[in-house]
Amino acid sequence: MLIIQCMVAERSDLPTTHQVELRAERRLFLKRRWRGIADDGTEFGFDLETRLTDGCVVFHQNGNDYIVRQLPETVYQIPFHSLAHAALVAWKTGNLHLPAEIREDAILVLHDEAMANLLAREGWEFTEPEVVFKPLKAIAHSP
Repeated sequence: MLIIQCMVAERSDLPTTHQVELRAERRLFLKRRWRGIADDGTEFGFDLETRLTDGCVVFHQNGNDYIVRQLPETVYQIPFHSLAHAALVAWKTGNLHLPAEIREDAILVLHDEAMANLLAREGWEFTEPEVVFKPLKAIAHSP
């Protein structure tokens, strides 16, 4: 098993034929220590100094870059119909303290029972796409 402490590069410059993927759930990107197996069977142990990012290179061997790829997951996508609607959706969603990704025309929210209840209660239009979810980083309240 290869032990990785930091990424080699944010992106690979090699063609995809020379990239070996290691797929990981989003939650693993939040952890410092975890294990994974690349598509070619190479085993990795991670003892990280800083978090990895989707698409980063973690190892280079025999002319190949080993890339960590975030797995897609199902989320709720609520489209915005106006600025007032966007503010209302963001405010009520934020009160649930769930991971969320804000886009120009919609908000993506973790697929969760509390969010399902909010959507049913409010009657908002939504879809459930499977995407690489990149929620905002949580920031602690200041003292």
